[in-house]
Amino acid sequence: MQRRHFIRTLAAAPGAAMLGGAGEALAADATPAASADARAFQLGLLRKMAEPVLFNMAQGKLKKTFQLEVSPTWDGRDKGVAYLECFGRLIAGIAPWLALPDDASDEGKARKRLREQALQSYVHSVDPKSPDYLLWKGPGQTLVDSAYFTNALMRAPQALWEPLDATTKRRIVAEIKSLRRIEPPYINWLLFAAMNEAFLLSIGEEYDPMRMNVAIRKINEWYVGDGWIKDGEAFHFDYYSSYVMYPMLVEILEVLARHKAPFWNGKPDELLAQGYKRMQRYGEHLERFISPQGTWPPIGRSLTYRTAAFQPLALLAWRKQLPPSLPEGQVRAALDAAHRAIWTAPSNFTPEGYLTIGFMGHQPELGDWYSNNGSMYIASAGLLALGLPATDSFWTAPAQDWTQKKAFGGAKFAKDYPVNY
Repeated sequence: MQRRHFIRTLAAAPGAAMLGGAGEALAADATPAASADARAFQLGLLRKMAEPVLFNMAQGKLKKTFQLEVSPTWDGRDKGVAYLECFGRLIAGIAPWLALPDDASDEGKARKRLREQALQSYVHSVDPKSPDYLLWKGPGQTLVDSAYFTNALMRAPQALWEPLDATTKRRIVAEIKSLRRIEPPYINWLLFAAMNEAFLLSIGEEYDPMRMNVAIRKINEWYVGDGWIKDGEAFHFDYYSSYVMYPMLVEILEVLARHKAPFWNGKPDELLAQGYKRMQRYGEHLERFISPQGTWPPIGRSLTYRTAAFQPLALLAWRKQLPPSLPEGQVRAALDAAHRAIWTAPSNFTPEGYLTIGFMGHQPELGDWYSNNGSMYIASAGLLALGLPATDSFWTAPAQDWTQKKAFGGAKFAKDYPVNY
């Protein structure tokens, strides 16, 4: 009944015409007789997330149309940071897909349109005269979401950075460098500062190696073993290794290794290989968390980030770094089940098409003191595998049951043992 209601809700939504078919595709794939096409489902979800945001921000109308929602425990910071969170987190997740080449397919036409809107959104984001100029002079949270903003430019430089005009590039660099005024606490925030410096290095700008070196050293000191990383001095059983730790660590190390930049121990290549091995092990745990029904443990902070919990698996798939223990068809099937378990709830989106605070649907009481509806767009990070074209083996390999589906179906499945690296 809930899924049938979800379809009717999408059809009646004021933003349905603007979505240009994305909402219809997502709804169709959410029926009980759903297609086995995991890519079509994820693509429909990407478009449903992206189109309202980019359509409006490209015209300088995001702040005008994006009605803010904050958690009941909101800490009182400037709510304007929500727009940076919304755009920065969304664009980081969809950047790999935007980087795919244009073609004459419906997907290709949608990608070209969204890429053009994304580029115009970047222009508005740093133009002080634009209604959608973002909160660069704001609180410490600005540093956090600037890192997603720059991460997208690193993930898709030819699609998102190179086409920008010289003025916009100069403004972006100036805004990012200005954030050095914010001293990150010794938690996952170290990686946000480091990500911005990695971006500057990647485009040939002056950068601060200390901000990268300190972050990498501390993250490796916080590694507790068997794929898990602490967030600071205390261990928290949550998904922050998915939201921040592994993706940002390895992508920063990729830049250092590629540019052969001076590094505190001179071995970024070795640390990058180690980072990938540890993320692969963590990915094995994530895959085993997914139940036969696609559900997973609702543990820890920031549960409202929804399927961002599976960013490492999606990143490993996109980078072609899945370990032998996780065949592509198995990971694709597991992620498809996880996405469907969450995104078929009708109240994940407002009638205007924007994300709500919640885990499965609108549940503002699950928000943390820093949660607003812009924060929720980190969920797009679970869609990184869409950076692989439809012809890639990740999408075409035969589907396989994932671990829990095998285990609770009475089939043979691999036992799990800890690793030490």
